[in-house]
Amino acid sequence: MPNALAQAKLDLAIANRIVSLEGIIDAFGHVSMRHPANPNRYLISRSRSPELVEPGDIYEYTLDSEPVKPLPKGVRGYGEIVIHGEIYKARPDVNAVAHHHGMAFLPFCNSGEELKPLYHMGAQIGEKVPFWDSRDDFGDTNLLVLKPEEGRSLAKALGPHWLVLLRRHGATVAGKTLTELVFRTIYSYRNAELQLMTMAQGWRVSPLTPGEQKLAWQRNLEPRPQARAWEYWCTRLKKAGEYPRAARKRR
Repeated sequence: MPNALAQAKLDLAIANRIVSLEGIIDAFGHVSMRHPANPNRYLISRSRSPELVEPGDIYEYTLDSEPVKPLPKGVRGYGEIVIHGEIYKARPDVNAVAHHHGMAFLPFCNSGEELKPLYHMGAQIGEKVPFWDSRDDFGDTNLLVLKPEEGRSLAKALGPHWLVLLRRHGATVAGKTLTELVFRTIYSYRNAELQLMTMAQGWRVSPLTPGEQKLAWQRNLEPRPQARAWEYWCTRLKKAGEYPRAARKRR
């Protein structure tokens, strides 16, 4: 039986690379997952661009966002790591988190325009997309979520939802599984692109009804479409020569 922790680190490296190849996360942004055997820990890469993450870059952290073991000399963690730890604390049902600054979201982050599900895959944004404004609790900052209290404030704004927009900053996405997280990260972004295109053409957006959103959400998260999407994204990684080296060597 494969080692669960080793497999989790490989899957997390793949997830980082997928969201990079799909154009969601560039040099700045990060993806994490809850530890497969210890819910009081989570896994996240060292401070490295997601496109480059290998399983060996991934370390274990407590939910207070402290490394379980001292990081090797010269290795540093991400600055905004508290985003992940505080959401895992607040939401036992969340097992994977991504934070990014995807350009399709930034107009909404700046204007406060409501993000709505416009097609069946866009149902993954959930029933509501809340906003978090760091100014409300902390006044002027450098916009990064660096302190535990800032992470807690963001987690509170996320509440029971699965996507939260950070005013003038970016987006944070949550999922019950790593595959679900990647699915939601990509298709929430595609939905934002669609809404921007519709608005740019001067058309009135026609969002899904609450019933449509709920039914499409349930369908999208069934095992078959989830597996189909993951296979597709992994194949694209392999064709692009971006699959983690450790996995290529193992094969």
